[in-house]
Amino acid sequence: MHVQLIRNATLRVEYAGKTFLVDPFLGEKGAYPPFPNSARQDENNPLVSLPIPIEDVLTGVDAVILTHLHLDHYDEVAKQVLPKAIPLFVQNENDLNVIEGDGFTNVNVLSETTVFEGIRLTKTAGEHGRGPILEMAGLVCGIVFTHPSEQTLYIAGDTVWYDEVKKTIQAHQPEVIVVNAGDNQFVEGGSLVMNEEDVRHVHEAAPEATIIAVHMEAVNHWNLSRSDLRTYSAANGFVGRLLVPEDGETISR
Repeated sequence: MHVQLIRNATLRVEYAGKTFLVDPFLGEKGAYPPFPNSARQDENNPLVSLPIPIEDVLTGVDAVILTHLHLDHYDEVAKQVLPKAIPLFVQNENDLNVIEGDGFTNVNVLSETTVFEGIRLTKTAGEHGRGPILEMAGLVCGIVFTHPSEQTLYIAGDTVWYDEVKKTIQAHQPEVIVVNAGDNQFVEGGSLVMNEEDVRHVHEAAPEATIIAVHMEAVNHWNLSRSDLRTYSAANGFVGRLLVPEDGETISR
């Protein structure tokens, strides 16, 4: 497999001969206002430019996966540039209705038994924060990719560490795990995605897995930098299992 970080949580995943685009956030640098009630109110989103031309992001994509519909996972540019007939996978009927309202004609709800071109795409649970903020953050999902010719890949999505993430790891034994690890926060409410301790818990649950940390330094409410996560992983004994790619970087396994 090849996992290319485009920016934020946007990934190009080449897996078992097919290319998936995950959570396309494709607007130009500074195209959208900052998320409110959070850091860096003087900086518009995204904070950084796409590392490659948008045409290269889209070239050869066989299907799109949306873990949820927040702006930094599915934006106005994605609505405009994605082919309307491309196979597109979402977490539930509500998201399907929204995406079909945007003009897409081949929208599918993920389940535990979804198969695309021989690749099993298993929807997994996630919690976009802890406590009262969950009601505001809304529903999210992750995905496990499996195929006889590939290692198992788990894209956890916008979730913190909690029991269901642990259960997913125990059930699927993924060799590669992608975590959204920017510890993004509002002024109140705590972590919306994984912080450094959450990433350590993932490693402890899957000590032989390669962990790829994304969703970092791309939107204004990030709270954990790439360098700080690398430093933490070195101090806590899992630097050899953690990869923290730069935008545009591809990791092959």
